Amino acid sequence: MAKSDDLFKTLRKHGLRKSVARAVAEAERGGKKSTAVAREVLADLDRASATIRDRVTNRDTRKRAAKKAAATRKRNATKRSDTAKRAARTRKARSRAG
Repeated sequence: MAKSDDLFKTLRKHGLRKSVARAVAEAERGGKKSTAVAREVLADLDRASATIRDRVTNRDTRKRAAKKAAATRKRNATKRSDTAKRAARTRKARSRAG
C-alpha cells in the first residue's frame, strides 16, 4: 500500500489528475484490469505529449489555420451584412408599395 501511495503522490505532484493517478497506483498493485488501465493511461499521456509537441513545434500550421479561420469569419460577416442590406431594401420597397 505504501508503495502505491508513493506512486500516487508522485504522479499527483507531476500534474496528473487524481482519478488517473489513483487508477495507475491501483494498477501497480495488480488486479483484473490493471494492465489494461495502465496501457490506456500511457496511451492517453502519449497522445497528450504528441499534441503539446505538435502545437509547440509547428507554429506555422497553427498560424495558417488562424488566418484561414479569420478569413472565414470575415467572409461570413460580409455575407450576413449583404443579406441584411438586401432585406432592408425589400422591406423599404414593400412599405412604399403597401
